[in-house]
Amino acid sequence: MKVLVLGAGVVGTACASYLSKAGHEVTVIDRQPGPARETSFGNAGGVCPGFAGPWAAPGMPFKVVRWLFEKHAPLVLRPQLDVQQWKWLAAFVANCTVERFAVNKARMQRIAHYSKACLVALRHETGIAYDNGSGGVLQVFQTDEELDGAARAAKVLASFNVAHRIVTSAEAIAIEPALAKASVSLSGGLHLPDDETGDCHLFTSRLADLLAERGVAFQFDTTIRALLTEGDAISGVLTDRGVLQAESYVVALANEAPSLLRPLGIDIPVYPVKGYAVTVEVGDPEMAPRSSVMDEHSKVMVTRLGQRIRAAGVAEIGGYDTSAAPDQAAGVLHAVRALFPQAADYRQVSYWAGLRPMTPDGPPYLGTTKFDNLVLNIGQGSNGWTQACGCGQIVADMIDRRLPAIDLDGLTLERR
Repeated sequence: MKVLVLGAGVVGTACASYLSKAGHEVTVIDRQPGPARETSFGNAGGVCPGFAGPWAAPGMPFKVVRWLFEKHAPLVLRPQLDVQQWKWLAAFVANCTVERFAVNKARMQRIAHYSKACLVALRHETGIAYDNGSGGVLQVFQTDEELDGAARAAKVLASFNVAHRIVTSAEAIAIEPALAKASVSLSGGLHLPDDETGDCHLFTSRLADLLAERGVAFQFDTTIRALLTEGDAISGVLTDRGVLQAESYVVALANEAPSLLRPLGIDIPVYPVKGYAVTVEVGDPEMAPRSSVMDEHSKVMVTRLGQRIRAAGVAEIGGYDTSAAPDQAAGVLHAVRALFPQAADYRQVSYWAGLRPMTPDGPPYLGTTKFDNLVLNIGQGSNGWTQACGCGQIVADMIDRRLPAIDLDGLTLERR
């Protein structure tokens, strides 16, 4: 079967890999000159099933109000004259209940752990290297209140059989010795030994190269303008290079998906949430993180990627702007310098910003639509790197009419 995959980020490229493996003739379309040039380019680098969970959580609306008055707030709200933003915010608040959080957390845990297993299998199968590491992730806390939250989180992790342990500040430093030089005090930590790290852009680029060698076509510098329909099926994709046709179509366009789907009567609640990242070269390896550290206080993740350190964080709800001025990323830089002050020359920093395609409840949207040959693979949000391989395998299974390996309840258009 000829399949068109719309989007060459990590989600679309991983999906193309599983479709190609299943024997399909695959073409991937993207407006950028290469793979993973937008949301997948500069993320935090963590493949973290243990952290998979919705941002819509009990108490979150009150935290947002408090953060409005903080200098380096982890969440920033910039109201727009955009009805889609306000609809998304209303749905987000509606999901900030104990009951909805538990449901959404379970759904995200299910896809995240399955996806990590798919990534490991793909890595073993292909031998692909992407500055990956399997040293786990350490979440650190700066206050007793945050540490108390870790005890609650541990109960949730235990219910999903996720390997973890709460550690003292001394034990946290034993796991990540460079934290001994931190300029902030630590009250303790939560260690997730099975989580992984890796450069998402590097993974996607190398996977795309492998797929091209195997016959997958990548059509870059191609802007998608509309999906064309005929009856209850998609008949083609209108682009600035003409109409492209296939037997089946996969939408993996992150933040651009809603505007493409809305004219077809498919209203997906995906809205961009901007994040910032800084990258520096390691100066002193002994003073840099060994793996990945998530600072609960600032909501910034700091990850070792080979000879680089990547720090990423902030959730800015404010439209589609992707500018990454140093003052906008100041909170991220402040957090990594506080944790690892002697790791690098922080005067030599690369700045980046990307838009996470967030759903208000957390889980992505996968699978079939009212059009027989149109399949969704969107809304992975801040978990795109973690969920990409699992989502790709599921979509390939659905196109081939195979039963996916996990329960899809709550991951499709039919969810409640």
